[in-house]
Amino acid sequence: MGDDTKMTASAGGRFRISRRQLLAGTAIALAAGNLVGPAGTRAASAQDAPPNIVYIVADDMGWGDAGFHGSDIATPNLDALAKDGARLEQFYVQPMCTPTRAALMTGRYPLRYGLQIGVIPAAGTYAVPTDEYLLPQALQDAGYSTALVGKWHLGHAKPEFWPRQRGFDRFYGALVGEIDHFKHSSHGVADWYRDNTPIEEDGFDNSLFGDEAARVVRDHDGAKPLFLYLAFTAPHTPFQAPQDYLDRFGHIEDENRRAYAAMISVLDDGVGKVVAELEKRGMRDNTLIVFHSDNGGVTSSLFAGDTKVAGSLPASNGPYRDGKGTLYEGGTRVVALANWPGRIKPAVVEEMIHVVDMYPTIAGLAGAAMKKNKPLDGIDVWAALAEGKPSPRSEIVYNIDPMTGAVRQDDWKLVWKAALPQRIELFNLRDDKSETKDLAARHPEKVAALKARIEELAADMAPPLLLTEAVRLTFYAPPVTADPSLLFSLGD
Repeated sequence: MGDDTKMTASAGGRFRISRRQLLAGTAIALAAGNLVGPAGTRAASAQDAPPNIVYIVADDMGWGDAGFHGSDIATPNLDALAKDGARLEQFYVQPMCTPTRAALMTGRYPLRYGLQIGVIPAAGTYAVPTDEYLLPQALQDAGYSTALVGKWHLGHAKPEFWPRQRGFDRFYGALVGEIDHFKHSSHGVADWYRDNTPIEEDGFDNSLFGDEAARVVRDHDGAKPLFLYLAFTAPHTPFQAPQDYLDRFGHIEDENRRAYAAMISVLDDGVGKVVAELEKRGMRDNTLIVFHSDNGGVTSSLFAGDTKVAGSLPASNGPYRDGKGTLYEGGTRVVALANWPGRIKPAVVEEMIHVVDMYPTIAGLAGAAMKKNKPLDGIDVWAALAEGKPSPRSEIVYNIDPMTGAVRQDDWKLVWKAALPQRIELFNLRDDKSETKDLAARHPEKVAALKARIEELAADMAPPLLLTEAVRLTFYAPPVTADPSLLFSLGD
C-alpha cells in the first residue's frame, strides 16, 4: 500500500482510516473529538500537570473471570475500578502474549514488523525491532519517569532488547514469557532482574510484583509524572499460588481452577496495593489506570504454554467463542477497564477499541510529541474512553499471517483460514457475539470485501520472525550428539 491519503465511509457513517494515512495527532484525533496540536498535546482537555499513568496487564485472564463480569472469583479491587470507571466491553487485543504487548508498545499491528505469529520462545533471538519508537520512549521524551514491573516478553537474547534500553528508567521482573512463579526460572534457567542485573529473590512472583509496583509509587519523585507498566504473570501457567491464597478457594474442587482463582486473587490484591499507595501519595485524582488481559483465557492445551497441564483448563471467556491463540472473540475480546476520577465517567462502554489505540491516546494525554514513531495503526480514542462517545474506529484487525487472517468492519467479521483445507467464516457480531452462525454462504459480497481487505493488509506484511527463527534452528543450528564416552558401554 502506498502512503497516499484515502478515506472510505463505512456503513455506519464513520470513516475507516488505514495506518499510513494519518499519524496520531491529526485527523484521527479530530475524529475522536479531540484537537491535538503539533506537539501531540490535547488542547481541548489539557491539564496543568500531565496525568500519571498506571497500565496493568494480566496474563491469560479469561473475560469471564472478573467479579464485575459475574465470576465466582472475587476481584474487589478490579470491581471497584470498573464500577467507578469505564468497563470496556469491546476492547480487542492480539490472540497471544508477545503480539499484544508489541501492539501496545508500538501502536502498530504486529504484522508490520514480523511479530504476528506466536510468541518469542525461550530460545528466540529476535525482538521488537529496535527501530520502533516505543511508548515508554515517547513518554520519557515527554518528561515522564517510566517503570516496568513484571513481564517483558518482547526480546531477551541481547541487552539492547531489554526494557532499560527500550524506554524504561526502572525494570523489575522477568524477560521471557513463562517462568516458574516461585523459582523465577524458565526451563531451569533463572530469569529475574532488577534493571539490567540478574538477582536472586524468594517469593511468589505476582506478590512481589504488587509490592514492587506499590514501592515505585511510594518512592516516586513528584517532580515528574509517572508511567508505571505493571505486567503480571498471573494467571498464566504453571498454575501455582501461595498456600494462603489457595486456602481462600478451598471450596473449589478442581485443582487447576483453585490455583487459577488464587492467582487472580493475588493479582487483584496487587492492584489494591497500588491504588492505596496512589491515594496515600495524593496522586490518585490525577492518575489514569488502565487494566486488561493480554489475550483471552486458555481453552486449548495447544496454547497453555511450556508447562504441561494435567486436567481441565480453568479459564472462562464468558459468552465468547474459544480462547487464547484463536482469532475468535474468546481469544481477542478481553476483560478491560479504564479509571480516572473525575475524568472518566462511570459507564459500560460498548465502543470498539484496539490495544494499538492506547499508544496515541496515552501520548495525547501526556503531551508527547509524535515525531519519531512510525505510522500508527492506533487511533486516539480518549472521547470513547472518557465519555463513551462513538469510537472513530470502525475496523478491527484481529491478525494477519501467511496462514490465517481475520478482520471486522462494523458488525461484520471474517475469519479466513487460508492454509489447506481452506475455511472461510462470516459472522454478524451484533446479532451473534458468540460466533455460532456462519453467514458466508448468504453474503458472498461481504465475504469478498473483507477478503480483499485481508489481502491488502497481507501485501504490506513483514515476514514472521518466528518462522525465520524456526528455519535457523532447523537448518543452521549445530547437531546434537551424544557423549562419546557412552559408546564404550554400548558394545559393537
